[in-house]
Formats: sequence, C-alpha cells, structure tokens
Amino acid sequence: MDLRTDRDLRHYLAARVTSLIGSLVSVVALPVLVYQLTGSSGWTAAVAAVEAAPYLLFGLLAGAVADRVRRRELMVRLEIVTGIALASIPIAWYSGVLSATQVIIVGFVVQTCFVFFDAANFGALPTLVGKEKLTSAFATLYGATTSVQLFVPALAGLAVASVAPAAMISVNVITAVAAALLIAGIRAPLSTTPTAKVDIVTGLKFLWENKIVRTLTFVGTTHAVAGGAWVAMLVPWADKVLGIAPSGDARLAALFSCWGVGGLAASRLVPVLGRRFSPAWVTLTALPASLACGALVLVSTHWLIALPAAVLWGATHSTVVLNAITYRQQEIPDELQSRVNTTCRMLSWGIGQPAGAALAGAVSVAAGPRGGLAAGLCVLTVGVAAAWITPVLRRNA
Repeated sequence: MDLRTDRDLRHYLAARVTSLIGSLVSVVALPVLVYQLTGSSGWTAAVAAVEAAPYLLFGLLAGAVADRVRRRELMVRLEIVTGIALASIPIAWYSGVLSATQVIIVGFVVQTCFVFFDAANFGALPTLVGKEKLTSAFATLYGATTSVQLFVPALAGLAVASVAPAAMISVNVITAVAAALLIAGIRAPLSTTPTAKVDIVTGLKFLWENKIVRTLTFVGTTHAVAGGAWVAMLVPWADKVLGIAPSGDARLAALFSCWGVGGLAASRLVPVLGRRFSPAWVTLTALPASLACGALVLVSTHWLIALPAAVLWGATHSTVVLNAITYRQQEIPDELQSRVNTTCRMLSWGIGQPAGAALAGAVSVAAGPRGGLAAGLCVLTVGVAAAWITPVLRRNA
C-alpha cells in the first residue's frame, strides 16, 4: 500500500498505532498499580481475568452491533469512552481515593470497549481499501503494530520504575482521544449502509456453511493453543532449560522480542505469497512449518540456537494468522464482516490462547516447561492434520 497517496489509510493506520501504544502502556501499568495498592498476587491476577472475560461475554453481540451501525461513529465513541474511563484512575490517584476495585472495573470497561471496537475494525479495513488491496493493507498494519509491540512494553516497564503507574495511565487517555480524532478525520466510508435487521445467527450460519473459513477457524484455535503455551512457558523455559535468569538478563529481553521480529518478517512475506499462491496453499504449507519451528524451539538447549528458532516460529506462526485473517475478510460479505470475524477471533484468541496457557501450566507441574510447550504443540499437530485431511483445502491449494 502507498501511504503517501492514501490519506484515509494514513489516518486509519495512525489511529490504530496510536491506540495500541496507549493500550500497551496500560497493560504494563495496571497490574503494577493493583499490586502496589494491595500487595496481593490474587488481586493482580484479577486484572488479567477481567481483561480476558469481555471477548467471551460480548464477542458475538459486538459483531452484530458493529454490522448494524455506522462503524466510524461507533469506533470514535468507544475511544472516547475508553479515555474517560481511564482518566478516572489518575484523577482518583491524585485525589487519594483510588482503590483496586476501581482499577479492576476500569479494566473491564476498557476491554469491553476494545471488543466492540475490534468488531467494527474487522469490517472497517476491507470497506476502506477494498478487498483487492486487503492483503497488502493488513500486512502494512500488522507490521506497524508489531513494531510497536516490540518496543513499547519494554519502555513502559522501564518507566514504571520511576513514574507512578497511575500517572502513566494518562498516556492512554491522550492516545485514546488522539485515535478518536484520527478516525473521525477519515473521509471514506468505513461501513456499508447500516441495516436494522442484524442477528447473530446469520454470522454463525455463514461460518458453519463456508467450509474453508470453518476449517481455518478450527485450525486457528489449535494454533492459538500452541501460542498460548509459548507465552505461558517462555519465562520458566528460559530459566530451567536455557539458563536465562527471569530478571536482570538481557537475553530474556531478546527472547521476548523474537516473535515480534518474526511477525515483522511475516508482514513482508505474506503479501508476496498472496500474489503467487492461493490462501489454501499458504495454510497447508505454513502450518506444518510452524509446527516444525515450534519443535525446533522445544529441542533447543542453548540460547544461541533458541533465539533464531523462536524468530522462525514467530514468522511461521504470524504467516498462518495473517493469511487466515485476510482470506476470511476477502470471502465474507461486507454486511457480515464484523460478526463472522469477531466470532472467529473469539474462538481462536479468546478461547485458544488462554486454553493453551492453562494446558501448558497444568502439564508443566509434572513435566516441566518443556512438557508444557510439548502439550501445546501436540494440539497444533491435530490442527495440521485436520487441515491436510480437509478435501476443500487440498482442492483449493
């Protein structure tokens, strides 16, 4: 995509990056803030719990709402609500009345806004750029957001050591307002003509009847399980297997960035593959490659081997994800974009990722962190087999 000539896409990309920067600051600051207020690991874990709940609670509803209303207006209002909710934290902190309960409630509200924003966002990009340019546009967006994810959490982690976490939340307030203004400035439509009759069942019916989308969703869930296992086991695996200390070791920071580096590589690779091969071919090729790279990580016992192996796994993992999302958005009718994509995201990221983390954690109690990683890869093996035995994928490849 040529950002120099597409003003609306520049606004859209800037809004997404700006919003993500603020969100990543809050991801670091909120748990630290709750721990400072309570000294309790249970309260701190509650932050993650309430942030994960909204996608499961409101995912289907959010998709229906986003297909029914004007997406630009919805996205602007959600960013404003996010900014107002977050602003209550530094205000209460400066007033000396901030409580952990308030932080938890704000976290739930903000994440609920994200679910509805994400639903609208799924339909906004295909409408803005057209389906013929979607792969390139999404890869550009993915590359930009992945770059942000590489650096912002680390910088926020350094800042929280010297700046009060409640004060750091002000950054997210500013980015939410800025993102709302950028989205409001987009001139092109972000939605088709809204309809008064939008239901959840129609989206679910499309997902079930489209065999390729249905298969990719199932495979994506198994893929997310492996990703959840990696996230859950990364630190203990680095400590127990690679001898990388959980704090004060620069190699751990490098290990954390490996999947991000791989994601950047995938954002460049997927548009090239999309021009030469069918999405089904990319899926059938990238899935076993992801499994193989995960296995390479699993057997690595030295950090010099583990780091490039993790980069390769991140690249192949992101290739599968990018390819599946852009294919879905090309196949789904405009009036169903939000509903179907939100349902797919709920099944993969909303269910697969935490399930993978839980599975890896349970297995690691008896078999160590390598056992936890292996459990996630075993689930991915099922997904690879399901993709290859599905006739419709092989025919389209």
